[in-house]
Amino acid sequence: MAPRILVMGVAGCGKSTVAARLATALGCALIEGDDFHLPQSQHKMRHGIALDDADRWPWLDRLGVLLAEAPGGAVLSCSALKRRYRERLRAAVPALQTVFIDIGPEEARARVAARPAHLFPPSLVASQFEALEPPLGEPGVLRVDAMQPRAVQGEAILRWLGHAAPQPLMETPP
Repeated sequence: MAPRILVMGVAGCGKSTVAARLATALGCALIEGDDFHLPQSQHKMRHGIALDDADRWPWLDRLGVLLAEAPGGAVLSCSALKRRYRERLRAAVPALQTVFIDIGPEEARARVAARPAHLFPPSLVASQFEALEPPLGEPGVLRVDAMQPRAVQGEAILRWLGHAAPQPLMETPP
């Protein structure tokens, strides 16, 4: 069966990097699923307007369709979703496996601040932690520590998925 994987976590945890390398290693599509990339979401964020369920349901439904219909499987990179959003995705994609990249608030803020081009300003990292409902204890979830070396993260993810990657998931240092 083709993999259907959600890689999630707060800004600064490294989810985009891990998801991209995982998709490459498994030979499947990568979907960037953060709704704050949508123009209407960016407009609201710039004006301090909170995104609500009415903004997110159509976006989540579209992600569910993309994941379910990707013929060779797909890896979805997405910010830490509330439990009801994850449940909605799982209803659309029953075989969905989730990798939660866990990081502390100070580490996340420091990582975001170190990248001046990061879409999320460091001041908004706290809001992600306030809304965070970690998927720990939910079925089909692997927790990965963001502070571990990428190679260790990659090995843990591939072992958990039961895959031998055709390409290494993480680059080896020179």
